[in-house]
Amino acid sequence: MRIEFHPEALAEFEDAARYYANCQDGLELRFISRIEFALSQIQKTPDRWRIFEEDVRRCLTRVFPYAVLYTIEPDYLLIIAVMHCHREPGYSRHRLKTKP
Repeated sequence: MRIEFHPEALAEFEDAARYYANCQDGLELRFISRIEFALSQIQKTPDRWRIFEEDVRRCLTRVFPYAVLYTIEPDYLLIIAVMHCHREPGYSRHRLKTKP
């Protein structure tokens, strides 16, 4: 199943990678690798992760305090957020109404 990012989720992913790039050389590559690993696991078995809210599922990453929030659409997986786990959980709810 293909993966699509909500535009705001893609921006979050890019912003977080830039943040880690400024923290330490190469740290953004480790962050990107962990998110890509989570995405590959989601793609292999999308039903594996529990429902977080409504039809949104949450896959936690390891090492970094981030989660990938996604929905299972008929033809693709929609990434709703690449969320820092210390952020208010419902901040991305409005994205469900603006699915691409």
